[in-house]
Amino acid sequence: MSDAISLVDINATLETKSPQEILEFAIDNHPDLALSFSGAEDVVLIDMARKIDPQIQVFCLDTGRLHPETYQFIERVRKHYKLNIELLYPETSAVQALVSKKGLYSFYEDNHQECCGIRKIMPLQRKLLTVDAWVTGQRKDQSPGTRANIPVIQDDKVFARAGAQLTKFNPLANWRSQDVWHYIRANDVPYNSLHDNGFVSIGCEPCTRAIGPNQHEREGRWWWEEATKKECGLHADNVKG
Repeated sequence: MSDAISLVDINATLETKSPQEILEFAIDNHPDLALSFSGAEDVVLIDMARKIDPQIQVFCLDTGRLHPETYQFIERVRKHYKLNIELLYPETSAVQALVSKKGLYSFYEDNHQECCGIRKIMPLQRKLLTVDAWVTGQRKDQSPGTRANIPVIQDDKVFARAGAQLTKFNPLANWRSQDVWHYIRANDVPYNSLHDNGFVSIGCEPCTRAIGPNQHEREGRWWWEEATKKECGLHADNVKG
């Protein structure tokens, strides 16, 4: 797994495997692995991963702008799995500088990238410098404009530290939303109560809203912006080019 070409071959094999088998491969080959947690897909991965490795490392980005229901969800997951969830916070000085210059809702007037950069990307960068692999809950059908071609395993050149390889796993890449919710219900997995009120893709409170019938799940995120680039930058490799 020392070069990107080998990852292409490994991906071709893992594409036919179950999420549990992909997770087992990731855990077996990366002792310094971390799982990124925020939503329904991620807690499914926690449920699967804990059955393989009870000591799986889990982190969550606390932007300071999450819904109250999301904080309650994080705590339920922590207690349900007796799990040490590492909460990552933005730099206070960077948040203060942005708010002082542009106010609390500047993203409605320009775009969300600056705020997400401070509250999400910078904390994520600091965390990923300490691991050699990470796991996400991305699915191909989440966003036709940016996620349709995500592989199961990839070389993450965006967040890798200089001279090192960072491997990114997307075990649910080939699952649909229905698969996620079937697993949640079948395995009594805790989920964010906002899902019961029309919220599908859940981010920060000012940037997330419920969606109506026949709307795509990402339409509830950054709804005031161009529809094909619904990413905050956590998965910057999805929007290259």
